[in-house]
Amino acid sequence: MLNNEKINVMSKLALFEQKNKEDISMSKYYKTDYIRLQVLKTVVSVTLGYIFILLMIGIYKSEYIISQAVTLDYVGIGKIILMIYILLLFAYTIITILVCSYKYDKSRRNLSGYYKFLKRLDRIYQEGQIDE
Repeated sequence: MLNNEKINVMSKLALFEQKNKEDISMSKYYKTDYIRLQVLKTVVSVTLGYIFILLMIGIYKSEYIISQAVTLDYVGIGKIILMIYILLLFAYTIITILVCSYKYDKSRRNLSGYYKFLKRLDRIYQEGQIDE
């Protein structure tokens, strides 16, 4: 015998799973673990991007660097490069923490409805076992 309530709940669950795959995958993590993972990805991305930009600038200015190799203030340049890197890393890390915290909280709110439907489906299955 078909149970219309069970079919309805299962349809809603399947629709939610299709629309919100990211929310379901995010539910595997605690909030702090999720944010740490995203911050780690941000640190690696910012570092690699910054290195590539420095390489491109170095290649573009290579003629000047070679001609002025003896007179350049390498310590001063290094301090400026390091300061810019720290500021970029700090800014991107703060932005990542704020955005990921918001996304995680929003995901949890979305999943609360999903969990209600799962509990309802479990209740339907429990009632079905009692009847038999």
